[in-house]
Amino acid sequence: MPPTEAASSASAAEVLATLKREHQLLRRWLLNDAYPLWATQGYDRLRGGFEESLTGAGPSAHQPRRARVQARQIYSFARGASLGWNSDEARRLATQGLKYFLAYYRRSDGLFRTLVAPDGKPLDERAFLYDQAFVLLALAESERLLRPGPELVDAARALRSALYRHLKRPGAGFSSGVPDALPLLSNPHMHLLEAALSWMSVGNDAEWRTLADEIVTLALGRFIDAGSGALRENFDEHWVPLAGSAGRIVEPGHQFEWAWLLLCWARAGGAGSSQAAATLVQIGETHGIRDGVAVNALLDDFSIHDAEARLWPQTERLKAAALMAATTQDPRYWSMAARAAQGLRRYLDTEVPGLWHDRLKPDGQFVQQSAPASSFYHIVCAIAELGAALEHA
Repeated sequence: MPPTEAASSASAAEVLATLKREHQLLRRWLLNDAYPLWATQGYDRLRGGFEESLTGAGPSAHQPRRARVQARQIYSFARGASLGWNSDEARRLATQGLKYFLAYYRRSDGLFRTLVAPDGKPLDERAFLYDQAFVLLALAESERLLRPGPELVDAARALRSALYRHLKRPGAGFSSGVPDALPLLSNPHMHLLEAALSWMSVGNDAEWRTLADEIVTLALGRFIDAGSGALRENFDEHWVPLAGSAGRIVEPGHQFEWAWLLLCWARAGGAGSSQAAATLVQIGETHGIRDGVAVNALLDDFSIHDAEARLWPQTERLKAAALMAATTQDPRYWSMAARAAQGLRRYLDTEVPGLWHDRLKPDGQFVQQSAPASSFYHIVCAIAELGAALEHA
């Protein structure tokens, strides 16, 4: 049911009671099952660094390690202390994770390579904007937790400078990577905005707001289609959607995720983004939900392009609904948040507590595979956002 339609027959009090129970279940799973499991089996105590995935038998051996996964795990454990997890363990894993990452992923030009072997040997020297954004996010959350002095602040500023030197385009926005500049992509800009907003809340460096300003302006002017209000993914060098199906992709998860960020931007004093956020939520909830979960991809006519449903869009649906509810106090968004939380919990119902399913097929069956560490960041953020929203219910 889209949030603009009438809410269910349940009263507002009943919806909030349901949502609070859902949050309690999610938080208990996170603190009692997920954090302890991934802190032990998900961290390589011999060589350092975080594992790429886990099964019931433990980590998948010898997997190459992506920069984005290391950065996401640093962020997730650093965030754990504020959510009620063991603060000593959070500090230890954030510190050790940063030590491993900064030792093995930094390139001579100040950017970070995308892939290394478990022992730190470089495997892929390319530097993607997507990865750099997550490094900045991990540094911000680690600074919030550790406050070790100027080291992390200086590291973030150095990376920001490297982004402007090597990836900044002559006009708006950034290239997708070195050397893979094209196509231009909205997704890494989304995470760069997330990182800039995080640094805005940590310190008083005005250049982070300048960066966020530019990305929001680009999103409202180019990423979001002026006619439909939908967020596009892939662009040519002029920020025109690519020809063919690649330029027509509309991902429900990213409608929700951009909506959440635009609302965060508005809360940070930004102007002109709240209505765009509401439209993105409406599109995602109206066209992107099938059998209670958000599917992977639509086309620009809102027909389904990929009917599978990965875990991460469910977390972004929950984040967007929770912040819309807290911002507007509209009971329809509390109902949407409850449905999103119930959808997410389906993925967390596994034989080994603390693991998750990643892919739900259109027939309602989960793909049997290891749990990717990359999803932990999404889950942590969603549970944190729901908890924060309920404080304002």
